[in-house]
Amino acid sequence: MSRRTPAFLVRSEPGPPYEITFDGRPVAALPGQTIAGALWSAGILAWRTTRGGGAPRGAFCGIGVCFDCLATVNGRPNQRACLLPARPGDAVTTQEGTGHDDLAV
Repeated sequence: MSRRTPAFLVRSEPGPPYEITFDGRPVAALPGQTIAGALWSAGILAWRTTRGGGAPRGAFCGIGVCFDCLATVNGRPNQRACLLPARPGDAVTTQEGTGHDDLAV
């Protein structure tokens, strides 16, 4: 039986995987993969919660238009995981609501 993955079908040979973390857990990523792609490959489908209600969100449109894929990456909130290339050692954490601490005004 052949491996009918997208990489196989286009005869791609990505470099060796490297590690990023998601909420402290190791996740393998391949060169050229986005944060969302690496998380999806690891079976992680949600990495953000909504502001009003805390509903889980992950990638929706996959092209950076809808902003459902926002994540905190290396301490920076509101990073579009579907557009951001994964880099070795990236620390991705679940983003709660707006990704910013509540500010008393």
